[in-house]
Amino acid sequence: MSKSKKILVTGGAGFIGSHTVVELNQAGYEAVIIDNFSNSEKGVIEQIEKITGIAPKIYEGDCNDIQLMQNIFDQEGLFAGVIHFAAYKAVGESVEKPLDYYHNNLNSLLILLRTMENFKVSNLVFSSSCTVYGEPDLLPVTEESPKKQAESPYGNTKAISEEILEDTVKGKNSNLKAVALRYFNPIGAHPSSLIGELPLGVPNNLVPFITQTAAGLRERLTVFGDDYNTPDGTCIRDYIHVVDLAKAHVKAFEYLENQGNDSFFDLFNVGTGKGNSVLEAIKTFEQVNGLKLNYTIGQRRSGDVEKVFAKVDKSEKLLNWKAELSLDQALKDAWGWQKKLSNIK
Repeated sequence: MSKSKKILVTGGAGFIGSHTVVELNQAGYEAVIIDNFSNSEKGVIEQIEKITGIAPKIYEGDCNDIQLMQNIFDQEGLFAGVIHFAAYKAVGESVEKPLDYYHNNLNSLLILLRTMENFKVSNLVFSSSCTVYGEPDLLPVTEESPKKQAESPYGNTKAISEEILEDTVKGKNSNLKAVALRYFNPIGAHPSSLIGELPLGVPNNLVPFITQTAAGLRERLTVFGDDYNTPDGTCIRDYIHVVDLAKAHVKAFEYLENQGNDSFFDLFNVGTGKGNSVLEAIKTFEQVNGLKLNYTIGQRRSGDVEKVFAKVDKSEKLLNWKAELSLDQALKDAWGWQKKLSNIK
């Protein structure tokens, strides 16, 4: 274990980042956040403090700002490592604005890696995505499943970022030890209802659409296609509770700290190992929360993969991590969070 217990969390005020900061604090680490609040709210920081009793240190700014990154590493002294969430993440928007996505997501990683190298910080947990598998030939997908041409520039930035990490650890004199976590579909919120998903504008994910429809913020929910080759015709995803996902980052960091000094790269699927359809998610939400949702069936949406879910044996074995929270629990927590946001009793 490194002497320092301080971890830089880029994008630490976001949905997954904020939950991970909570879990890091509870595991005895000190989280230092950098976030430009382009897709998060400043109030999240005091909510983290309410949950953990610890106010995380926050730098407001952009990971593409090389001077700022150097200043943070300078001021904070030795970091045990970095967990890198900061990235643009809307699939649809990435199709409309590919250059923004390539510039932001790749440049920020390159600047981070260069800064880590300069300050001799070696441990990095990288936020990747199951989008790298595209439309898989075989299910469940394992870490050895072939990467497919990404369906979107967003997905491609994750695939390229993994390659950058892989090439960097092979470099001469590299001391980088990196783990890429390929997330499946994070949903839910902290059970305290103090932090959760805060999509600015129109949500890109199913569950905020469900909760906003239930809260009356949206007239109806559209299910994109019911003619897929699945039991009920709707797409299948591996929905993972965000608290379980956050805990996987802590385990991944501990795994890195237990490796030797040699440069090193590894990949892990982070999912439940089980697929649920869009309609199953909707019906489960209605059931656990005693509500009826107004939903209609629409056309298929371009870029949507028919079905994908994870094989998670590697994470269980090497990270000593497995998802413990159910779909029921995740959808109950998501509704608890929405009710808090919308002041629904």
